[in-house]
Formats: sequence, structure tokens, C-alpha cells
Amino acid sequence: MGINFLGLSSLIYPTKDIEKSKKWWSEALGVAPYFESDGYVGFDLGGYELGFNSDSATLGGPLTYIAVDDVDDAVKELTAKGAALLLGPTHVGGGIIIADIESPNGDVFGVIYNPHFKGQPQVS
Repeated sequence: MGINFLGLSSLIYPTKDIEKSKKWWSEALGVAPYFESDGYVGFDLGGYELGFNSDSATLGGPLTYIAVDDVDDAVKELTAKGAALLLGPTHVGGGIIIADIESPNGDVFGVIYNPHFKGQPQVS
């Protein structure tokens, strides 16, 4: 059937101190986070997410997420093509679903469904 890739969606950075990251980036960007949990804050920057994760499983560096309309189907198709599932699919709150993937070449990326951003179909 094919994965419906909707474009680059989110760039998530690991952080050692979520509160300091939230404060600094809120001041630097001039906006409050649109999403917060114990170990995560996400800022909506023109329909793209800039996020900071203190519980990061991103192998020490930032992780880019590609928007999809169905994370489970994307994971099934990508793993059938030789990718490895590193994390997920995981419901992280607010209707957002993520999965971290490693391609056969060792490229680490994520797929995400986020109903808060335009351009991503709503799942009912």
C-alpha cells in the first residue's frame, strides 16, 4: 500500500534539564510550549515542532520525526523493508504517537502522528 509520508514534522533534542530548557527556549522564542509532560516540552514553530526530551532514547543526539497518518502501518512497512524498531509505537500524550526507527544503514529517525499540527489528518 505504501506509507503516506506527510513531511518533516519534529526535531527533538535530548536535554539534561527540562525546566531550564523550557525557560530558556520560551524566552528565546517568545512563545510558551504547546505541549508539556514530565520529561518533555514541545514548541509549535509555524507548524513544525521543536522539542526537548529529558527521557531521550535518541542515542545521544537530536532526532528528526517524519509525519505519517498511521504510525503502526509505517512501522510494519519499514521493518518489512529491513529497518529495526528502536522504540514504540508509543502514545506520548495528547493523541501523539511516535516510533523510533533505524534503517539498515544505521540512520536513526522517527515517525510521528501529531493531531495538533496542520497537514496531518485527524484520526477518529
